[in-house]
Amino acid sequence: MGMLDGKTALITGAGQGVGLGIARAFAREGARLVITGRNAEKLERAVPELEQLGAKVVICSGDAGDRSNCEAAVQAAIDAFGQLDVLVNNAQSMTPGVRLEDLDEAGIDSVLGSGFYGTLWHMLAALPHLKETKGSVINLGSREGIQGGAGHSIYGAGKEAIRGLTRSVAREWGEYGIRINVLCPAAMTEAAVVYFEQHPEAKDIYVKDICLGRFGDSLDDIGPVALFLATDQSRYVTGQTINVDGGQTML
Repeated sequence: MGMLDGKTALITGAGQGVGLGIARAFAREGARLVITGRNAEKLERAVPELEQLGAKVVICSGDAGDRSNCEAAVQAAIDAFGQLDVLVNNAQSMTPGVRLEDLDEAGIDSVLGSGFYGTLWHMLAALPHLKETKGSVINLGSREGIQGGAGHSIYGAGKEAIRGLTRSVAREWGEYGIRINVLCPAAMTEAAVVYFEQHPEAKDIYVKDICLGRFGDSLDDIGPVALFLATDQSRYVTGQTINVDGGQTML
């Protein structure tokens, strides 16, 4: 019996990278999944693998920064499976390596819209259903918010806004039995590969800060911690930031 048998999880930005890794980890434990993202083709490509791993899967494509898309994704979970137990807010666009003075308003809006507002709108849409299941919310943060990083100003600001939101709402929603935490990963994703190809000097700097000397794997390193936060194994954990980064960031 899987740890998520009979449970429904909504994972945003699940077409690739950390979101897909978490989806795979949940699928192996029998979850029913709603996966979202802006690229419908990527979501469709992920479905056969997730189903083979043991999940029932529904896709809902759209921009996480659009509140109506967030509400539609939550409704898709209810229509398909009748409940929502876990919300993973992973969707996030970014413009790495760009200094603040070189960002335009559209770029700033895109970063904050997909990340902070996408997280906020999904949480609000999911609340009535999470009350019923006493569910879990997992929000994705970043070391770029905690420590700061040149070329990541708006991205880092948005991620810290998500952490602040998480801490406050953990206090508000605790009375409903809802847990909400932040997971900060360091994983070698498709986006990271592209970034390091464009900024080869940055890879050595990042790895030097990782105590374990390597980037994590989205499925095997990040996925199990997300699974912990999604299940009753973490039933007394809320309002916390958990860095899953090989010791890159220490609080």
